[in-house]
Amino acid sequence: MVQRVTILGSTGSIGVQTLDVLALHPELYQPYALVAFTRWQALAEQCVRFNPRYAVLRDESAAEALRNHLSAIGSNVEVLGGDAALDQVAADDQTDVVVAAIVGAAGVLPTLAAVNAGKRILLANKEALVVTGQLFIDAVAKSGAQLIPLDSEHNAIFQCLPQHAGAQSLNSSAAGVRKILLTASGGPFRTLDADALRKVTPAQAVRHPNWDMGPKISVDSATLMNKGLELIEASWLFAMPSKQIEVVVHPQSVVHSMVEYEDGSVLAQMGTPDMRTPIACALSWPNRISSGAPKLDFTAMTDLQFELPDLQRFPCLRLAREALEAGGTATAVLNAANEIAVQAFLEERIGFMDIADCVAAALENIHAPDCKTVDEVLEVDAETRRFVAARVNKTD
Repeated sequence: MVQRVTILGSTGSIGVQTLDVLALHPELYQPYALVAFTRWQALAEQCVRFNPRYAVLRDESAAEALRNHLSAIGSNVEVLGGDAALDQVAADDQTDVVVAAIVGAAGVLPTLAAVNAGKRILLANKEALVVTGQLFIDAVAKSGAQLIPLDSEHNAIFQCLPQHAGAQSLNSSAAGVRKILLTASGGPFRTLDADALRKVTPAQAVRHPNWDMGPKISVDSATLMNKGLELIEASWLFAMPSKQIEVVVHPQSVVHSMVEYEDGSVLAQMGTPDMRTPIACALSWPNRISSGAPKLDFTAMTDLQFELPDLQRFPCLRLAREALEAGGTATAVLNAANEIAVQAFLEERIGFMDIADCVAAALENIHAPDCKTVDEVLEVDAETRRFVAARVNKTD
């Protein structure tokens, strides 16, 4: 039976690679709805190639441009626009699988719409868990949605655990799990000293040595904030406290993460640094399909390095762990502050090391209480964004 797939963020790196995997298996998967923000020309090309039922753009003017273009070329793809449309296709009765790949907090609400509709969700939008935490996990449990991690590290952990059901059912003590070892490439500046880091440019920061990612995630990888967000995500996904999650820098990005057991065994998932592998795994689980990624050649590997992260040069990782351990909505503050600071860095309004300073200031100044609703969390998110934006404006 062909499964209908909705991709939230189809023009981004994860979305494009997901479509690559779907194209290898037309007998198994059919793109049902493709969702983007403003890039209507890229979405138009995807519509021509894959002919989904819906094409959705969050930006209304971009949606109108796409609608006119597709009408002119005789396409029957229906174009929708606005935030409500994202929620609509994520929860659509005809959707079997939702790939949650919108970058940042913008992906929280449509991902939650898919959760509340009880969908099978392939989660690449780590911010959904970073921002809403327990509220998200509770919604998954209530709706019966199936949550499969798509990030390479979390997908690796998922594969190495004795039960493949995620946070809702894992009992680490009963399963004999001692800790999770979350690997990090270290980013493009792993060997730079503090003085050199202060001079880093956006053009340098977006050139990741191993992975093909968008600009925001690439900068997060360079600051190690991406690993901090993944630390928070892993805690929620696998019901593991901070003290049982260790971050290990592994520059080759061959070992994607590991699980250590009480008997001393360590299970690792390995592969080439290609997101098509975890995408194919998540799509077909518990079965396996070809991904199109190159095979891992063990005879070509001469060295696999592992080292501890330097929290002095890369304080964002330390700040993320502190936010996780602080509880409340501290991780939502962390994420919102980072999003505004990273955008300011990409616009060359602040320096590379100022990103961590902005996040630290927000964590110190924004009240981060426990929240009972998503709306309350989003109010904290908005307050944080205003605070960091004002701080950035003062430095211009």
